[in-house]
Amino acid sequence: MSINIAILGYGTVASGLPIMINQQKKQMTQFVGEEIKISKVLVRQKNTFNENAAEQFGFTLVDNIDSIVNDPTIQIVVELMGRIDPAKSYLMKILRAKKHLVTANKDLIALHGQELEKCAKENNVGLYYEAAVAGGIPILRTLASAYASDHITKLLGILNGTSNFMLTKMFEENWSYDQALSKAQELGYAESDPTNDVEGIDAAYKLAILCQFAFGMRIPFNEISHQGIPSITKEDVSVARQLGYVIKLVGHIEEGNNGLEAEVVPTFISVKHPLASVDDVMNAIFIESDGIGNAMYYGAGAGQMPTATSVLSDIMTIAKQVHNHLPVDHFNRLDQTIVSGIESQTEVKKQYYFAFETPDLSGQFMKIASWFKVEGISFEQILQEKGTNQLARVVIITHEMSKKQVEQLKKHINENEDIQLLNVFNVIEA
Repeated sequence: MSINIAILGYGTVASGLPIMINQQKKQMTQFVGEEIKISKVLVRQKNTFNENAAEQFGFTLVDNIDSIVNDPTIQIVVELMGRIDPAKSYLMKILRAKKHLVTANKDLIALHGQELEKCAKENNVGLYYEAAVAGGIPILRTLASAYASDHITKLLGILNGTSNFMLTKMFEENWSYDQALSKAQELGYAESDPTNDVEGIDAAYKLAILCQFAFGMRIPFNEISHQGIPSITKEDVSVARQLGYVIKLVGHIEEGNNGLEAEVVPTFISVKHPLASVDDVMNAIFIESDGIGNAMYYGAGAGQMPTATSVLSDIMTIAKQVHNHLPVDHFNRLDQTIVSGIESQTEVKKQYYFAFETPDLSGQFMKIASWFKVEGISFEQILQEKGTNQLARVVIITHEMSKKQVEQLKKHINENEDIQLLNVFNVIEA
């Protein structure tokens, strides 16, 4: 006897699954209680690569989702196609056919996870997606189990390997944004259209999922603000280095009294903070909680084998419960309360980095300082440098302030024609 699975798609991650199943067959059989076999693989078209794999690993290639949906011998389906369409319609069919589902599709889970989870519960099947966030780090399962008895207050994450690689090169080798992007594309880390990676969209998808597991709350993706890295200049990098920081694209979730604040933004991180050492394409999640305290989870965010390992772990967990004729547990057991809005902008407070460009004339800094004074904001560090064309650059690291205060400051600045706000980033101290 065996537990039969089907795979939708046969790209990089999917092609790693039969290799791992073959290598770990003995260990997996001991854990599950019977063998796991790949029965069918859905492909758009057959080619030499997937035909050779089918012959080597003994599965059948199909080009119609119904040949999997209507096959009573298939108990678990693994979706590794990516994107929203046609993946969503396929997955709804699979769940309604009462087949358990494993997916690594972060876009789909972030945007339509609630609908999929409802369908899974109605049909008494499992929906697991560990690989959807930081592929090589078992963070969702850790949050669902190890933190079940704890209370998380803040989560910080470096969640996109492409942008992190680029920022590492910009910081360590003084590359421009364009140089770093070109290299990332050359190495295959960035797509020809890198928007999702560099604008923080990919990280925001993952942050939406992490909200559910860390806090038991669902924030609609369109309510998670995201700011990308294209605006980061060599001057920002130089200031960060001079003041003892690195710059990272950080997903930030923090609990207030009335809900959550969640955003993905470029962030100055003190070199003494554990996240500061997360370089190149690596990912990390830093958690603050009442019980465990501070803890960081670090590893590969993508790649064939790290992601396939997370997918296979989900398959094995479901397969063991199927073998033992038990109902498959819900992946996330926290109460997924629907949050209609983001935490009040006045409540969660953070430090900020402001960079201004101003005419190199006396009195300009006092004008900037007066805006901060009106909003009740004090400074931690101030740096003023001569620029070009009779311009000066003013950098301010503030003490803690709210996002509402940031917006009020922007209004003051927009009313002044002489002074330009270049960048505003979050600041995280050690």
